[in-house]
Amino acid sequence: MVLQRTLAVAAIALAVGCAPAINYPDRTGPRYGGSHAGLTEPGGLRVVTFNVKYAREAAGAATLLKDDPRLAGADVIALQEMDEVGADLIARTLGVNFVYYPAVLHPANRRNFGDAILSPWPLEDDVKLVLPHRGRLRKSVRIAVGATMRIPGREPIRVYSVHLETPGSISGRGRRDQAETILADAASHSRVIVAGDFNSRGILELFVRHGFQWLTRRVGPTISRFSWDHVAVKGFQLRDCASVGDLANARKVSDHRPVWADLVDAGGDAVTAAECP
Repeated sequence: MVLQRTLAVAAIALAVGCAPAINYPDRTGPRYGGSHAGLTEPGGLRVVTFNVKYAREAAGAATLLKDDPRLAGADVIALQEMDEVGADLIARTLGVNFVYYPAVLHPANRRNFGDAILSPWPLEDDVKLVLPHRGRLRKSVRIAVGATMRIPGREPIRVYSVHLETPGSISGRGRRDQAETILADAASHSRVIVAGDFNSRGILELFVRHGFQWLTRRVGPTISRFSWDHVAVKGFQLRDCASVGDLANARKVSDHRPVWADLVDAGGDAVTAAECP
């Protein structure tokens, strides 16, 4: 009987693990957003990206993003594996604006699964980029979310929250096609921030070839032994070599580590990522 129950549980787990997702291929939605920001003064430019694993610990993620000095006060927060409830909860806790699009209704928890951009600044012209090639196992689509962030007194900044498909579900060529979809949308913008879970390290070289700086090149593993969560920018540089990193104490919130970077405009005395040891 014990063996039969064990086999039954394993069969159910396998069925759920391979069950197809319910895709949202429409570029216009579903869409969720909110304006929770108060008045604030422009300062530096901090970017944070965080995959919050099915949004299971959204409240814990909100506390971490609010209280940790390396993450707090971010101008851009790119979140992945979010649902609309978690995105709104985090935005309300931080007192920021947000836009969120789900890619799929995920079979693992029957909740929406997608990407969000949060910012204390207005977010305009948001878009859901449906990325090419569905995953082999769940036949699911992946997306990136883009929006234009407007900081008073500065030129507009195009921002993307990215979640490319996993290596087991798509080929390297397929992942390059997904990245090139984001690059094509960003091509007309001179100031761009791309942040998220790329499910790859090497794919960032493609962004470098398109004129981006890979700010997190020297950040170590961000999930298990893999370095998959990154930030690439165009028109910006690191403030200095100490102003980029990942946060190791996020284990209770997600299987990923949040990654952060402090930026300044390109040029002047700022360093390039390649100059950092």
